[in-house]
Amino acid sequence: MASVLILNGPNLNLLGTREPEIYGSDTLSDLEAACLAHGSGLGIDVECRQSNHEGALLDHLHAARDTHFGVVLNAGAFTHTSIALYDAIVGVELPVIEVHISNVHSREAFRHTSVIAPATVGQICGFGPHSYILAMDALMHRYGPGTG
Repeated sequence: MASVLILNGPNLNLLGTREPEIYGSDTLSDLEAACLAHGSGLGIDVECRQSNHEGALLDHLHAARDTHFGVVLNAGAFTHTSIALYDAIVGVELPVIEVHISNVHSREAFRHTSVIAPATVGQICGFGPHSYILAMDALMHRYGPGTG
């Protein structure tokens, strides 16, 4: 069965308690359960991973190359700083969609620049946890089984 990796970066383990006025009250477990359920409805497997460590995120991306047809990535703060993640996205040659729960473009100026965006196939932000569902739909529509 085809599969997608949902990869979350630093501080996303704090969802539900960290700044709920920005990120909402859903926990990471809630978000992952929604992605698993949506994947089941699409007929695909979903693997969810989260790490606060850049190297672990790189390892998950590298491993995805042999397992998944695409990646939904919320790199958190690494979005704005990590050339290593940019290089990994380019290197694994998988479609990666960058997601953010909040609309990063309506927040602080430092959040407006994504160093990973040029390596991704697209960016979805500002739709809360539904950003992940939209990204999964986009991956399935454009890169999923039977589209090639």
